[in-house]
Amino acid sequence: MNVVISNASKLPIYDQIFQQIKVQILDGSLQENDALPSMRVLAKDLRISVITTKRAYEELEKANFIYSITGKGSFVAKRNIELIKEENLRLIEEKISELMDLFAQSNIDINELHEMIDTIKEIGNE
Repeated sequence: MNVVISNASKLPIYDQIFQQIKVQILDGSLQENDALPSMRVLAKDLRISVITTKRAYEELEKANFIYSITGKGSFVAKRNIELIKEENLRLIEEKISELMDLFAQSNIDINELHEMIDTIKEIGNE
């Protein structure tokens, strides 16, 4: 597991940890039942408070990305394909919304948008 904290980020540290672990679970870097480092070990490695790592783990557990067993630690939960798809759809909707705002600010019409998408798709298939 790889987590890097950025002091320049606008996200709180616990959210940076949450987001990075979530991405590693979604992309398959962390597999079902993989053990996560203990909260204390992660806090020590990142040189942050145990309270911060505890909050990140609690958020991951609430979102069903991990589960905890008292006395044993925290582990990657079974990947629910529908949950992953729903999460990805939500992220796509956010990005599209941001892009639509940018297109409106730039006075780009829908036909130009389609051309851009087609061009990017062609380049990706080469």
